[in-house]
Amino acid sequence: MSARVIDGALADAPFLREPRLRAVMDALNGAGEETRIVGGAVRNALLGEPVREVDLATTMAPQRTMERAAAAGFKCVPTGVEHGTVTIVVEGEPFEVTTLREDVETHGRHATVRFGRDFRMDALRRDFTMNALFVDAQGALHDHVGGLADVARRRVRFIGDAATRIAEDYLRVLRFFRFHAAYGEGEMDEEALHASIAARDGLAALSRERVRAELIKLLVARRASEVCRAMSEAGVLAPVLAGAPNPARLAQVKRLEAACGAAPDAVLRLAALAVQVEEDAQRLRERLRLSNAESERLARAARALVVLHGREAPPDARALRRLIHAHGPQASADALALACAESRAQDSAGLWAQAVSAARASAPFATPFSGADLIARGVPRGPAMGAALKRLEAAWAEADFPQDPVELARLLDAVAPAR
Repeated sequence: MSARVIDGALADAPFLREPRLRAVMDALNGAGEETRIVGGAVRNALLGEPVREVDLATTMAPQRTMERAAAAGFKCVPTGVEHGTVTIVVEGEPFEVTTLREDVETHGRHATVRFGRDFRMDALRRDFTMNALFVDAQGALHDHVGGLADVARRRVRFIGDAATRIAEDYLRVLRFFRFHAAYGEGEMDEEALHASIAARDGLAALSRERVRAELIKLLVARRASEVCRAMSEAGVLAPVLAGAPNPARLAQVKRLEAACGAAPDAVLRLAALAVQVEEDAQRLRERLRLSNAESERLARAARALVVLHGREAPPDARALRRLIHAHGPQASADALALACAESRAQDSAGLWAQAVSAARASAPFATPFSGADLIARGVPRGPAMGAALKRLEAAWAEADFPQDPVELARLLDAVAPAR
């Protein structure tokens, strides 16, 4: 673990000294009430991962939390007050504060809960042991479920009986794989894996938006390709995608990103995993409720990929320019990455990486001709002009996109001789 635990206290964690967090903790603690940091911030600090947001758990009811926040001069938003959650904003930094809860009855995603004052009972209703660690205002670490040992081993393990935890919310199947991809090492926890496989049919009851959100996070995780392969072998991934996944191609795209010095790209990785032809992009749009931008990017990549299927080496410079002219820089780069992932000649991976980088760095090709050029040569407006512009653009591409005025005039003469 990166941050040290000394005598039950979390040490060397810079986020604990952050002034805005300290101000919130000071405002909410005291007079018989206690507020502790919980969940991802604690887990990430221990693992040496970035702490991007801090969630708090408190003994106070939501109304009392808001009263104390207001008395301290902080903005407070009742973001989920019926579930015990309010958001306190300090100098632009939001902190989610949730009243301790105990499950009375669970039924799918939503549970009947009551507010409580027992941190242990609140821990027992969470999903994974590594997500149920608390740190109090003095920096003392509180572990009610064995989470510290699991963090040290980077083992993602459900709290209590895995099948019971999953039955409370079937999204936890995907969360288990996603958390293992992000934080896990070694083999998956056997009980959790078997329970997730047994519960895979429950994924069909989830909203497509929730499934998409988990899948996108999983795809950019550290061990995404390995975990997607395991999910595919377990029969979990195909129902999510409504099609046959290709984890091997995902692994190749992940390696190509590293070769290009590019950050993990969730949409490109989704294309590698599940898009072979344009119909696949259309299926994923409906299956995962993708945004218009995401689905259009997948479709454009699939269209550009058509001319690259089966290649063992990237196109030469001239062919690459034609590809970019026809499909644009983004779609061309995506298609080249997918074609590289399909290629069996991995000794050419460096050349593919160069081609992908060149496409990404390219500007869209601006046609140097307009309708005014044709009107000046007597071409009438309407279908004839549209057809002439298409012929002119094709001739320009065939000539390898010249910019020389003499050559441009020659192309104009060939399509629309001056009268």
